[in-house]
Amino acid sequence: MRHFLDLASAGADGIAAILNDALDAKAARKGWPKGRADADASLAGHTLACVFEKSSTRTRVSFDMAMRQLGGSALVLDAGTTQLGRGETIADTARVLSGYCDAIMVRTDDPAKLGEMVRYSSVPVINGLTDHSHPCQIVADLLTVIEAGKALPGTKWAWLGDGNNVLHSIVEAGALMGFDVVAACPEGYDPAPGVLSAAGARATITRDPVAAVRDADVVVTDTWISMGQAHAEQKLAAMAPYQVDAALMAQAKSDAVFLHCLPAHRGEEVTPEVIDGPQSHIWPEAENRLHAQKAILRWCFGLVG
Repeated sequence: MRHFLDLASAGADGIAAILNDALDAKAARKGWPKGRADADASLAGHTLACVFEKSSTRTRVSFDMAMRQLGGSALVLDAGTTQLGRGETIADTARVLSGYCDAIMVRTDDPAKLGEMVRYSSVPVINGLTDHSHPCQIVADLLTVIEAGKALPGTKWAWLGDGNNVLHSIVEAGALMGFDVVAACPEGYDPAPGVLSAAGARATITRDPVAAVRDADVVVTDTWISMGQAHAEQKLAAMAPYQVDAALMAQAKSDAVFLHCLPAHRGEEVTPEVIDGPQSHIWPEAENRLHAQKAILRWCFGLVG
């Protein structure tokens, strides 16, 4: 049984196998209706329980559609409409869902909740997001960069803004797949202690957004105010110098790829001319959540890697 809790769960070889599987499966169904099952329907008869303690659009729809295309089905469960919202423990929920379903995807806040789900689950568990990491999103990002014609090893990725869960997983990806990450974050908004040091020389931090973006192959940002965060005005003021506008994007390579995991706030972390411009790959990136998730599910069931 394989859990997908972070990118290191699969390792470099596993991530490479997941990416190759996603590319092949996506190409094989080009032009097909979205709801049609893959030719091999490799997870026919399987059911995924999707547990949401945080709101979602892309994670919710992509995992549901992933299971449909794999020939299986998904149950979407919100904490507010299940016993989780009335105080039932994660441990009890894990035991119950393991008896009903073949795998569990969790989107939550505290990574300790994900860990508890793993401890008490007898089926594979997938990290759909925690406050610490967002590995499924980064698999989609890696897939998008490859489709844009860039080999991952040796590339430079620039991050602008908050040292959040998405950055944590990008740094982890860089260490595994051999690319460099330069994160430009304002004072007081650095990534969690240990995240950069664990990546060694592959990850650095700067206060200078121009230095981060200069000659970058990939430029990435995210919304500055995450779900449930307070002190918005203070944070927006600190983040303002890190907005990705045309002048900053021009510091990157001429063929640099712009990524944003969405939802976006045009005029805050990124200007419309960048996110809606020719270097933006946000729509393929969003679609690739589906193809990445399919390959991750297949990996969890031992069908990949």
